[in-house]
Amino acid sequence: MINIKTPSEIKIMDMANKIVNTALSEVEKRISPGVRASQLNEVAENVVRKFGAKPAFKGYNGYKYSICVSVNDEIVHGLPEKNKVIKDGDIVSIDFGVLYNGYYGDAARTVIVGDVGQPVRDFVKTAEDAFYAGVSRMKAGNRIGDISNAIQTLVESRGYGVVRDLVGHGIGTALHEDPPVPNYGKPGTGPDIVEGMVLAIEPMITMGDFRVLYDSDGWTTRTYDGKLSAHFEYSVAVVDGGYYILGIN
Repeated sequence: MINIKTPSEIKIMDMANKIVNTALSEVEKRISPGVRASQLNEVAENVVRKFGAKPAFKGYNGYKYSICVSVNDEIVHGLPEKNKVIKDGDIVSIDFGVLYNGYYGDAARTVIVGDVGQPVRDFVKTAEDAFYAGVSRMKAGNRIGDISNAIQTLVESRGYGVVRDLVGHGIGTALHEDPPVPNYGKPGTGPDIVEGMVLAIEPMITMGDFRVLYDSDGWTTRTYDGKLSAHFEYSVAVVDGGYYILGIN
């Protein structure tokens, strides 16, 4: 069932996502060669405590940490462990969520570390561009497939892969709600987009094969061919017929 939010609920979710994006910005500032992923987890937790919120991922289906730190070929759900040390030339995807006053916020971004070539920079920028291509279709009267197709069309037009196994999602009083939002698909298909809908739009793209592998830790998801992956996400509401990106406006 798709849960439609009232204006007052969206206001709370806007604040939840402000906390998320404040934490992600603080984490991003500290990403540099030699930094341990576990240190990034501590930064995110410190921000959450200041706002009186709770980390959304910690304890979710047994996950032990507050943030996901995915490096290079890791697509999502990378563990922020002490032995994961950031190096010059890495790309690092950070994914974080909070629970605030009963509502969830969720966002992600991919950070370039140090000296990388233009092809990698173009690739990472494509994940962000794909988000905005998708969200531009998030208007009342359109359908979920319009978002999905816009993302897929942009990414594949630039020669990259779109992950199929992992998708965006509704968000609200649960971290993952209906409807699922694939990053590929046909326009004019899927559920209708209506006023008050809130979705986490999150393109996950690869420099090669779109297939994935799962590590034995039960969480880390990486590219099938070992090539780079990038991830970009915001939670977005349908307001006044159009889209409103929560936590940044």
